[in-house]
Amino acid sequence: MITVARVADLRARVAEARAAGRRRVGFVPTMGALHEGHRSLLDVAAGAGRADFVVASVFVNPTQFGPNEDFAAYPRTPEADAALLAGAGADLLWMPEVGDLYPDGAQTFVEVTELTKGLCGARRPGHFRGVATVVAKLFAAVQPDVAVFGEKDWQQLQTLRRMTRDLLLPIEIVGAPTVREADGLALSSRNRYLTAEDRPRALGLSAALREMKERRAAGEKGAAALLAAGRAVLAACGVERVDYLELVDAETLVPLETLGAGPARGLVAAFVGKARLIDNAAV
Repeated sequence: MITVARVADLRARVAEARAAGRRRVGFVPTMGALHEGHRSLLDVAAGAGRADFVVASVFVNPTQFGPNEDFAAYPRTPEADAALLAGAGADLLWMPEVGDLYPDGAQTFVEVTELTKGLCGARRPGHFRGVATVVAKLFAAVQPDVAVFGEKDWQQLQTLRRMTRDLLLPIEIVGAPTVREADGLALSSRNRYLTAEDRPRALGLSAALREMKERRAAGEKGAAALLAAGRAVLAACGVERVDYLELVDAETLVPLETLGAGPARGLVAAFVGKARLIDNAAV
C-alpha cells in the first residue's frame, strides 16, 4: 500500500494507476479510528467490479465539529489505521494535513440545504456544511469513479448523494450496510468511549429500531404508535438523553405520519455516557 500526504503526490499516484490500466478508482473517505465497519467499506469498493484501484483517506475534519464537540478528543490511531487499510486491500492511503484541505484564507463552503435541516443537522448546526465541504474537496483531489459511505450515518449518505447529483459530479455513491456487533450494537469509532456500565444501555438504540420494525411488519402503520413503542424501549434500557427518534421518508428525510408502500427509515441519536451514538434501520 502506498501512503501519501500531499495532494500533488496523491494525484500523481492515481494518474499512474490509471495509465497502468487500473482505470476505475474507488474511494473510501474516513476520519480514522478504524474498525471492521470501515474494512467492509473497502470490500464494497473493490467488489462487484466497482473499482480496480482503491484509495482510502484518513482526515479528522475540523469543520464538521461544533465548538463543544469532541474534535480535540476524537480518537486518532494512524499506525493502526494504516495496518487495517493495508490488510483490507487498499492500494493507496492519503493522510492530508489540515492546511492541505483548508489553506489560509479559505472561504468557500458547500451546503446541502433541505436534507440537513432536521435530525443531526438540527442538533449539530454547521455539521453537514463541514461534511459536504470536505467531501467535495476530497472528491476534487481523488476524482474517483465510485465512493463508498456507510449506511450507519443515513442522513450523511443522503446528503452526499444529493450534493453529488447537484454538482454534476461523475461519481457513483454506494451505501454499505451497517456492520454490527453480535449483540446488535452498530460499530462506531465512538463506541470506545463506552464504559462497561454504558454498553448495555447503548443496545437500546438498536433494540428500539428493531421493535419499531417488528411492529410495522405486524401491520402497524401509524408513525406515532411506532415511535411510542421505540421510545418505551429506549426508556426501559436506561437511555435517558435522546436527541431524536424519528420515522422519515428514506430519501427525502421528511418525517412521516403514516407508513405506506414507500421506503421508510427509523433514525435515532442518543447520548450514552460520554458518547453520542446514532443508528438507523429500514422500517
